[in-house]
Amino acid sequence: MTLEPPDHPFLWSDLATLEIPEFTLRRWLQSDRVRRLITGVYCSTDVEDSLELRAHCLSLVLPDDAVVCDRTAAWLWGVNVHDPDERFDLPALEIVVPPGHVRIRRRNVRGMERALQEDEIVELGGVRVTTPVRTALDLACLRGRWGALAVLDAFMAEHDISARDYARALSRFAGRRGVTQARELSALATYKAESTGESWTRGAIIDAGLPVPEPQVEIIENGKVVARIDLAYRRLRIAVEYDGEEFHGEDRREHDETRRSWLRENGWYVIVVRKDQLRGAAREEWLAELSRVLGERSVLVRRRYARSRVPWQRPS
Repeated sequence: MTLEPPDHPFLWSDLATLEIPEFTLRRWLQSDRVRRLITGVYCSTDVEDSLELRAHCLSLVLPDDAVVCDRTAAWLWGVNVHDPDERFDLPALEIVVPPGHVRIRRRNVRGMERALQEDEIVELGGVRVTTPVRTALDLACLRGRWGALAVLDAFMAEHDISARDYARALSRFAGRRGVTQARELSALATYKAESTGESWTRGAIIDAGLPVPEPQVEIIENGKVVARIDLAYRRLRIAVEYDGEEFHGEDRREHDETRRSWLRENGWYVIVVRKDQLRGAAREEWLAELSRVLGERSVLVRRRYARSRVPWQRPS
């Protein structure tokens, strides 16, 4: 019978139990049937690489004091922390140990020291990992403003976290670098954001000093939802939509155009933002357009109220 590589990670010390001769493993490595993921841990090349696979590999060799954190922890919790214009690429695994302990030094591993309390750590898939709240706030301290806001939004949506949960946990972050940003953005985060790009768009609006838009606004006609808007100013009838490939690809384009045409026909001003408009001059262009329309429509709304026909008189 021909030996086949296991479909799960294994150690060199597992060869005897798996009844795999050492020369067979060497042959598999030479022929690229097996790859070495980290020192001493091997896996069939038929198994797709992923952070989950790497975490499994690390669980075989990590010391008891090691904890998965930051981007690695977010991925394990099902939260995408990539920026809208990033292509998916597996980052180095991020692992922390308590202060004064020996940092992990392995290929594709970023070892760090960080003080964590036991209630900030859980076990997930055989690996110790920071809790969703702790992971979100760690990343909110480390990432750029809009990336941080997107992470906070996503964790709220995926793990039923509230602004109060963030505020309570932030009491332990006093004096940490980035805590001011995390504190500010956690108060602005929302569970309603449906994509990283939508969070970035909202962040750009906030940082431009414009009024904060309402996320995921439903337009109801005759008791039926006829449209849902990513970001909106209801009273002024202004809609801002993020057009991301993951949610607004070719199969959705016709539907989106029909919905936006209906909005325009019914008095809405619609601004569409794409991922290449989240940086540089393109971003400033649509923000200037939004600022202009907000000003114009605010004036129109104020003028709806007729002045009193009775002359104003100072009380006697």
